[in-house]
Amino acid sequence: MPAESAAAGPERTATGPGRSGWARRGAHAALAFTVADVVATLLFAFEGARLAATSGLDVFGVIVVGCVSSMVGGILRDVLLGDVPPFAFRSPSRIIVALIGSFAAFGLVAAGAPAPDGLIAVLDALGLALFAITGAEKALENGSNGWVVVILGTLTAVGGGMTRDVLLGHVPSVLTSSVYASAAAAGALAVYLSAKARLTPAVAMTVGFVVCAALRLLALAFGWELPRLAAG
Repeated sequence: MPAESAAAGPERTATGPGRSGWARRGAHAALAFTVADVVATLLFAFEGARLAATSGLDVFGVIVVGCVSSMVGGILRDVLLGDVPPFAFRSPSRIIVALIGSFAAFGLVAAGAPAPDGLIAVLDALGLALFAITGAEKALENGSNGWVVVILGTLTAVGGGMTRDVLLGHVPSVLTSSVYASAAAAGALAVYLSAKARLTPAVAMTVGFVVCAALRLLALAFGWELPRLAAG
């Protein structure tokens, strides 16, 4: 869902350097940003709606949770950047994509179609990485410093999932699943460092995507966890 009034897709026409000093993307990089954002929206809407459907919510509840999962992170980021109203409210594209993902998940669950946990985890990791890099890029485009780029990239990636879990009555998985928000932060940081190294936006987003997705997938494969205190 993320907003791109000045930071994405065909809407953006400027070609000079942005406030961050990072050259505004050309047509190919703009397309890459939009594709990444749309795919992430679709993946998170599908995952959130699937969890809602398996939790027994009706079709309206499933759609609400699916849309929340895929759009809240970007909305929060845009509000914090002062890009209001958020892009999701200025164009129907992200809402339509979220609805498609939500209805698809509801239909699959209703049909009893299998959804392997491993496949869902991989799709989640890819969506996480895509939202982390688009969030970081939008923050960079608005002239944010490194701290803000990492924070907003992470918020874009995990904000929807946290809200989804609260709506479903769960402890947010981002607080209990190791190397999740930290993977998003690493991906956003990679985008920032790539920009500082004067790589193009498209290359920087690619680097950030690989870093975030690889960290998350490796953590799943090898059971990596962050340190925690023993209960009791």
